[in-house]
Order: sequence, then structure tokens, then C-alpha cells
Amino acid sequence: MPNHQARVVAVLMLICSTYSVSGVWAGAPTDQLRDGVDRVFKVLQDPAMAGSRHAAQRKSAVFTAASSIFDFGEMAKQSLGKHWTGRTPAERTQFVALFTGLMQHSYIAKVDQHGGAQMVYQGETVDGNLAAVRTMIPLGNGGAMPLEYRMHNANARWQVYDLSIDGISLVSNYRAQFNKVIRLGSYDVLVAKLQSHQSEFSGPAAAPSGKAAR
Repeated sequence: MPNHQARVVAVLMLICSTYSVSGVWAGAPTDQLRDGVDRVFKVLQDPAMAGSRHAAQRKSAVFTAASSIFDFGEMAKQSLGKHWTGRTPAERTQFVALFTGLMQHSYIAKVDQHGGAQMVYQGETVDGNLAAVRTMIPLGNGGAMPLEYRMHNANARWQVYDLSIDGISLVSNYRAQFNKVIRLGSYDVLVAKLQSHQSEFSGPAAAPSGKAAR
């Protein structure tokens, strides 16, 4: 589990610490994703926020910028799946906060430990209020990692509600883990585990691809 978790953290940190490479692809989903990614990278590269003395401020700024990209509320809802329906308004609010905390604690707060990597935008598909933005991150071994950002238009802005890492859905991965905890224990057990930010909850790790990014 520790090795798997380390790979997962590395993947998610890459996602949040990439910087954009301009290309021919354009459109509202891609433009807004690119804008959010660039804002995260600018925080990481800001000399005024460099060093351990500004670590808390830097992490807060990174999370604020990342929140413009990701709809953590929708991600939380879809990750809980069928169990969302039976939750009270108060429980839903709590769960969204806990899921957001999991993302912040496990991934977002650690992005400044790694340098930026190029993210190549390869195209987008829009279907009404849903869109998919296809990207690629070159890897150090000469391969590339495909990432597909699944977005929806909420509150007049395109935001990510799921992410496919090398063909594996982040939300589906969490949903399977959360469902297993509830099935073997209860919803309260899941809440307790999320409150402790246990490392058993992890996103999918991508296998290095042999394809080179264009």
C-alpha cells in the first residue's frame, strides 16, 4: 500500500503542478482548464511565496486556485454514488467537506514538493453541458501519461467533475472504495475514516505509456 499510495500522490501532484503548452486547440472548457492550471503553476513559481516560511500561505493559494478547476462538491456526490440519495442535507454538506479535505490533505497540499511538467492539450469534445478535454503529460522515461478531464458547465463555468488517468476514472475508483467500506461497515465508518484522512483511500495509479506526446 505505501508504494501504491506514493505513485498515486505523484500522479495527482503532477496534475496540479503542470504548466500549459499552447496549441491549436481552443474552446471554453480547454481555455478555462488552462487558465486554472496556469494559476496553480504561477503560485508555485511566485518568489514571494517561496520557502518554508510561506508554506501554509502557498498551500492555501494552491488549493484556492485548484478549486477554480475542480468541482469538489460534484466529485464528492458522484464518489458516494447510490449512497448519496439516503443522506440528509447536513450529512451531504459534511461529506462534501470531508471529501474536499481528503483531496486537499492527500494531494493538493503537496503539489509544491514537485516541479512543473508540461501538459499538452490534444483536443476537446463538448456535448451540451458536458465536455472532455484530452491532455498528455510527457514522462521522464520517454513515454507519456494520457489524462482526460471530464467537465461540466456549472454556475456559468466549466469545472472538472472527474478525471481519467490512463483510462481509469478517479471518481469510479473512489466510489468503489467508499462502497466497500459502507458495505462491510456503515456510512458512519466511512465518515470516521475520512475524518482521519486514512491513506487507504487513493486514486488510480497510471501505468507508464509507451506513446510519446506530440
